[in-house]
Amino acid sequence: MPLNIVHEADGFPRIILTEPSGSSAAVLLYGGQVVSWKNERREELLFMSNKAIWKTPKAIRGGIPVCFPQFGNLGSLEQHGFARNRLWSLDSDPSPLPPANNQSSVDLVLKSSEEDFKTWPRSFELRLRVCLSAGKLTLIPRVRNLDNKPFSFTFALRNYLSVSDISEVRIEGLETLDYFDNMIRRDRFTEQADAITFDGEPSYSQQIDRVYLSTPTKIAIIDHEKKRTFVLRKVGMPDAAVWNPWDKKAKALSDLGDDDYKTMLCVDSAAVENSIVLKPYEEWKGHQELSTVSSSYCSGQLDPSKVLHGFR
Repeated sequence: MPLNIVHEADGFPRIILTEPSGSSAAVLLYGGQVVSWKNERREELLFMSNKAIWKTPKAIRGGIPVCFPQFGNLGSLEQHGFARNRLWSLDSDPSPLPPANNQSSVDLVLKSSEEDFKTWPRSFELRLRVCLSAGKLTLIPRVRNLDNKPFSFTFALRNYLSVSDISEVRIEGLETLDYFDNMIRRDRFTEQADAITFDGEPSYSQQIDRVYLSTPTKIAIIDHEKKRTFVLRKVGMPDAAVWNPWDKKAKALSDLGDDDYKTMLCVDSAAVENSIVLKPYEEWKGHQELSTVSSSYCSGQLDPSKVLHGFR
């Protein structure tokens, strides 16, 4: 099936994926970034800032940026690395992945350039497959070392999720885990709450910026007002970053609206605590699956065991 490539007025070509139930996704060649994912009712599931800067070499605020070869400022490179503000190409050789003939999909590739060598002198290929199916969006990133010596990197898929109101959201699956708090000198803490909530109490009067460590393969993000749950499944990315800028940081970001923090939440698939090390010509592969399910209520509360374990 030929790819549907649309050229918008903003100058950023995007690949439009569709499937029979009516859902769709849009993927930019710039950054290899998913910038839209709509369900069968045409509801947008990803957050995109209406103040996003659509101009190279700026990163685009929203969707699912690819953070490589560095997450955050945990290194000497620019924030979240350079992959999210480079022009990717369509990948004509997605092997060894099997063909995605039964799904609407696109394969993209980013190869090391002389420009990147100035700041990160490594020879690599970064591939990304984006697959759309009914109620599900799958991203499969792969990194191959083409150098004659090992290199290491950190990685994340930053998922900007669209929510009704941040105060109506809870995250389940991260309780009792250790996390690094980027707001407090990256000190290490243990999560004490039964679930992560954002209810405007004093403890959440500032942005939350944490990396939860050794997380389960399945995390639930529950939006009570929309009665909708995002289920994040991931393999090869053991950590999970959680970020919301809250009001002060939102006002300080030029590419984010002052009140945008109320309708967005980032829950990322990440490999941060332990860098991924690749020997020459070795390849790393990750896997992320985002799906949505209708939240079921029991005595006014969502049954977490059903969300985390009952859906297939």
